[in-house]
Amino acid sequence: MLLRRLAGPIAGIIIPYIIYVYLKSQPSWDILLTVPHGHFYIVSAVCILAVIMAFAVGIAGRRVRNIKVSFLALAFISLAEIFMVHGLSTPNLIIHQTHVPGVMAPLSVIATTVWLWLSTFPSDHRVVVFFARYERLLLPVWTIIIALLGILVMMKPHWLDFIKLDIYPFNGAVTIVTGIINLHTIYRYFQSYSFSRFPLQIAIVYSAGWIIVAQVIMVTGETWRLSWWIYHFLLLASMLVMLWGLKKQYGANRSLAGVMRALFTRDPYEQITDSISPSVKALMIATESKDHYTAGHNFRVTVYALKIAEQLQLRPDQLRALANGTIIHDIGKLEISDAILNKPGRLTPEERVAIEMHPVRGYEMCRSLGFMKEELEIIRSHHEKWNGEGYPDRLSGEQIPRLARIVAVADVYDALTSDRAYRKAMTHDEAMQLLNSNKGTHFEAACVEAWEIVAKQVPDIYQHVSNMYEQKINVVHVQDGPPTIVS
Repeated sequence: MLLRRLAGPIAGIIIPYIIYVYLKSQPSWDILLTVPHGHFYIVSAVCILAVIMAFAVGIAGRRVRNIKVSFLALAFISLAEIFMVHGLSTPNLIIHQTHVPGVMAPLSVIATTVWLWLSTFPSDHRVVVFFARYERLLLPVWTIIIALLGILVMMKPHWLDFIKLDIYPFNGAVTIVTGIINLHTIYRYFQSYSFSRFPLQIAIVYSAGWIIVAQVIMVTGETWRLSWWIYHFLLLASMLVMLWGLKKQYGANRSLAGVMRALFTRDPYEQITDSISPSVKALMIATESKDHYTAGHNFRVTVYALKIAEQLQLRPDQLRALANGTIIHDIGKLEISDAILNKPGRLTPEERVAIEMHPVRGYEMCRSLGFMKEELEIIRSHHEKWNGEGYPDRLSGEQIPRLARIVAVADVYDALTSDRAYRKAMTHDEAMQLLNSNKGTHFEAACVEAWEIVAKQVPDIYQHVSNMYEQKINVVHVQDGPPTIVS
């Protein structure tokens, strides 16, 4: 089964390499194509696509608050700018024969490979946490640094004489290292794709595979031979497949105007209704399909939490983090057995232990998918209690992340006002009485008080949010089934 799923990526790597080897073995076919201007045009096409990818992915990364996506943007801007220097330094185009083209091509692959590899690291890895602190600056600063270095290299080509990336045995060592790193990237992204089926992930699998073959051809190919040209087209193909993945993942079936509106929106309500990314929506649908009770629950809790956060005057970036984390706060239920999730009666102590692991399972799942620190804190800590008697980490008071404290109130309120297998839904007044009686024990008092103010402003908020869910969220509704566990 695994080999069948891997057949496509394996073929994607092997077929172009076989074509390359066959051409090299046929001197009459492997003709010289010394076309400097053609070389420049192909390189330029790769670079333009890479720039488009970099900024589109960068914008998408900011919208969905996913550090992995930001690393992808850095990978593509690295390829674009460094490979552009390779194209501009084509012999006798702008400058004479130099060492530059042979260095810049592998250097572009190395930089791209490293950023792609970093995108596979868990979100709480110390390297990722360090870069995440400067996420807003990463893309513009890195773009400027690479551009300045490119200009200096074009002005002073001899500065690269000490770099031996195109000379044996250094070129072979670089090929081996980049190959190993890209294989690890392929493995991690394919592993994630097997779970989530995100189009961008499988696009990265193919792209990283073609980068491996391109690097091999750079080292073993003879300049200007037909077989040597293959690596340029492989890099071009890697950009095209990434554009496809970006469109499929973040564009869905919306028009171009809809895609751009989704990428640039700052309104968190817009994000969780009209503009929720297909990738996050897929996780939400998967959770709702697994646990009948959560159909609509995720959306309602997200809106309630946003209302509380607005009342507490949280910043826009915190609201976006709250929206992205809360909409999938129960994603860990995907790894809980159906028998436990759909049990209509009271849970045994062992079953309760299994249920109480869902925040940890969700956290582990989403840290590998690149969700940011604030979103991960919501997923892991939304069942913690102010007095330290919650789960999974027994945090108390200010130890509990602020966004998780907000979600705790919204989550329990929705659980209380929803029908369950063993009881009918409480009224709003009954639910508020219970929340107030648990201020300072289960909940932070300020969050409950903020929710009271919101509820007074919108007395029929449950019905209002339920109607919003039915009208605006484009999801596949699961069939009615018995509600399950207590939130």
